[in-house]
Amino acid sequence: MKISPVLERGVFLRRYKRFLADVELANGEVLTVHCANTGSMKNCLAPGTHCWYSRSDNPKRKLPGTLEIVTTPAGAMAGVNTARPNVLVREGIENGVISELQGYPTLRSEVRYGSENSRIDLLLERDTKKCFVEVKNVTLGLPLGLGLFPDAVTARGAKHLRELVAMVAAGHRAVLVFCVQHSGIERVAPADEIDPEYGRMLRTAMANGVEVLAYKCRMARGEIAIEQKIDVDCSDRPIAN
Repeated sequence: MKISPVLERGVFLRRYKRFLADVELANGEVLTVHCANTGSMKNCLAPGTHCWYSRSDNPKRKLPGTLEIVTTPAGAMAGVNTARPNVLVREGIENGVISELQGYPTLRSEVRYGSENSRIDLLLERDTKKCFVEVKNVTLGLPLGLGLFPDAVTARGAKHLRELVAMVAAGHRAVLVFCVQHSGIERVAPADEIDPEYGRMLRTAMANGVEVLAYKCRMARGEIAIEQKIDVDCSDRPIAN
């Protein structure tokens, strides 16, 4: 994903009211930007560290920019704009990086499906074959390269897993892709201590034929892109401390 104009750098000051963040610019000005992230952003925020934000020239926007990348307390880079992952995964499919999802000439986004009034992030189609792809952003990093999802209790995430299981039962293919926007994460696991129900549902979904993939992104001022596959580990119950 090419970013134009390139991301601007500032110093992260604080996140508040969930969707607002204050960034200090080089001239000392404090700029309030949009924080497009509904999660807790656990282990992501370190006031006084460098961050990167995008600017918009849309006159209808209330805020001039969006928080994109932060520096974690451990010194990693984490992409916190949850509007990015669907596009990143779509590009990863289209450019052949996500090898498991090749061979579908039709790709649609945000298609209604299921019995719980859901929208699938990406629907891949080949003739009568359908592949339902759900995308989740991973930014909760722990020591030793471990990344966890979710970073807060997510009833919506559990609903999506139920919908994917139902698609497999109906004869379709269903895939969950963890889009890892965190430079320090090398493997992904369910955050059982944060949301045990999600961890249970994820393992149930896998046992019922839902495929689970994790792909890591590289992040820079001018481009964010899917770069490499990493492992998904559901064998234990990692603790988010």
